[in-house]
Amino acid sequence: MGDGGDSGRRPVRWGILATGSIAARFAGDALPLPDAELVAVGSRASGPAEAFAERFGIPRAYGSWAELVADPEVDAVYVATPHSAHHAAVRQCLEAGRAVLCEKPFTLNAAEAGALVALARERGLFLMEAMWMYCNPAIRRMVGLVRDGAIGEVRSVQADFGIGGPLDPGHRLLDPALGGGALLDLGVYPVSFAHLVLGEPAEVAAWARLSGGVDTNTGLVLGYDSGAVATLSCSLVADTPLVASVTGSAGRIEFPRGFFFGDRFVLHRPGRDPEEFVEPGPAASFVHQITEVTRCLRAGELESPLVPLDGSLAVMRTLDAARARIGLRYPGEAAA
Repeated sequence: MGDGGDSGRRPVRWGILATGSIAARFAGDALPLPDAELVAVGSRASGPAEAFAERFGIPRAYGSWAELVADPEVDAVYVATPHSAHHAAVRQCLEAGRAVLCEKPFTLNAAEAGALVALARERGLFLMEAMWMYCNPAIRRMVGLVRDGAIGEVRSVQADFGIGGPLDPGHRLLDPALGGGALLDLGVYPVSFAHLVLGEPAEVAAWARLSGGVDTNTGLVLGYDSGAVATLSCSLVADTPLVASVTGSAGRIEFPRGFFFGDRFVLHRPGRDPEEFVEPGPAASFVHQITEVTRCLRAGELESPLVPLDGSLAVMRTLDAARARIGLRYPGEAAA
């Protein structure tokens, strides 16, 4: 199943690369699923891998990435490292012939992302960014309504993601060596939300407060050939509303706090009562994207139509453009 060619019904056998909090959340969500089996975990040291394996009942723990990706019983690898390591980790998985689900943001920049997409396509391997928002039922319902013309022509998108802090001085979000800052870790959600309904922008404007080599408070305005605009923000120093809206020529859709993992939204149209749409089931979980990866692998699809690779590349190009505007480059990173 690792090469996308097995249409059988056995569970997808997952390996988890890294052992941090997001990896633990993935493991916890995967365990109850009948179509997912956690068979291995790998870290750069055996101690963390063994502790993680014991916690989640995973049969094999490896003290290196190479051992994990070489395990012949691993169909797919979930990459949960900081995004500064995504390129190296995903490349190692692909070179070993494994399907990959890689945490967001895809990589540090579009060049790294493009290299991984090219490698996956060259090898005929499944690759997907773990943008769980795109697999969320409420978000998918919104996209369907917009495409069906429920609010007319989209003219404006607004979204924000900010946390108030203060963060511990050693936190990864404050470490430029780990690709820290608000934009790549938090801003990827508003940018991806805008991309979902408007596509890639023609123009990108941005401003940020930089501190210690990372952006801590950032705003973006994206302009589109259609005349639409997206106004987005992300922050490590402000607890923002975490809301999003899409406004069209004939109505507006509003998501409440936690738009990127919510289960509901409200449709407003002139002359009508507001309509609330609620999607049952887990919203803030990995379940939907694990299910989508399973579906793709069983169908022999090399990328998900819900999280297409070209879309992930477009988002990375937008993030690159924003970083160029605010003057943010990470240690050892080539010029974008």
